[in-house]
Amino acid sequence: MHSKELLLEAFGRLPGLVRHTLEGLNEADLQRRPAGNGNSIAWLIWHTARVEDAQVASAAGMEQVWKAGGFQSRFDLPLGDSDTGYGHSSRQVDAVRAPAELLLEYYQAVHRQTAGVLEGTDDPDLDRVIDRHWDPPVTLGVRLVSILGDCLQHLGQAAYVKGLHAGTAGAGGA
Repeated sequence: MHSKELLLEAFGRLPGLVRHTLEGLNEADLQRRPAGNGNSIAWLIWHTARVEDAQVASAAGMEQVWKAGGFQSRFDLPLGDSDTGYGHSSRQVDAVRAPAELLLEYYQAVHRQTAGVLEGTDDPDLDRVIDRHWDPPVTLGVRLVSILGDCLQHLGQAAYVKGLHAGTAGAGGA
C-alpha cells in the first residue's frame, strides 16, 4: 500500500463517522451541551469540517470549501469569515447552530476536496515543507496526520455526546 492509499483509507472513514453521529438527532440534540458548558454536537461537527477544510485548502493552495461552496453564507453564523472554532468562548459555541443535513452536506463537500488533494499526492509530496513557523518545519505528511488526529478526536467526542443523550436513537456503543 502506498502512502496515498493509506491516507485515502484513513480520511475515507470520517464521512461515515459524521453521518452515523448525526443520524436520528433533532435540533435540540445537536445543540445540547454536556454539563451545560461542553461542546455541542453541532459545534464539534462544524469545527471538524472547518479545521479539515482550512488546513487542507491551505496546504494545497486552494480556496476553502467554506467560501467556494457557499457554506459560509448558508450557515450564516455570527463569526468571522475565517473562524474555525479554535479558542471559542461558550457564547461562540452556542452560536454554532445548523441542521444535521447542512452539517453533513458541508462535511461531505470538505471530504471530496480532501480526497481530491490526496488523489493528487505522491510519496515525495509528503516531504514538502508547508509551514516554517514550527521547529522543525511542518511537512505535508505531518500536517495530514495532524488533521486526521484532530478530526478523529472531535468526531469521537461528538459520538460520546450523542451517547449521553438519554433516549437518542442509535446512541448505543460503537
